[in-house]
Amino acid sequence: MAAEILEIAREACPAARLIGRRYEGAANWGEWWENGWFETLEKIPALPFNGDAYIGARREAGVHWIGMLFPAGTAVPEGFEFVDLPPADYAVCFIRDAEGSAALYSRQTREACLERIAALGLRVKEGWRLERYNCPRFTTPDERGRVVLDWAVEVEMPAGE
Repeated sequence: MAAEILEIAREACPAARLIGRRYEGAANWGEWWENGWFETLEKIPALPFNGDAYIGARREAGVHWIGMLFPAGTAVPEGFEFVDLPPADYAVCFIRDAEGSAALYSRQTREACLERIAALGLRVKEGWRLERYNCPRFTTPDERGRVVLDWAVEVEMPAGE
């Protein structure tokens, strides 16, 4: 069964600071839970665009980030890294499927999102790709065991908007 794309929303994100950890290759979410690193970041006021979510981010092939988005210039807690993101417009795909489903992250699902984004007249940029693991959309399955992942890609808005 394929993941369901519930909707595509356009959202603007101001200049932001992604605070977390950078990984060459696969990101290690397990160490975040083992070390309580999200607890440290949750004490800092996050950007509204971040929402109540943990962020998985990628801009270049083979490099992944785990963390949260904060206002530009936010002080970085000891032991964390950061990267500054310029202001950007995003198309956010809200993808629903069974908790733990590989389809939430599959190439087929991402390509379907990109097709829907293009159909809205938006041009995808070679920029950041963000996964927002929002609470409760992603952390609390519905009555059928499904969760919603937010997948955001940088876009250019059509002329005149």
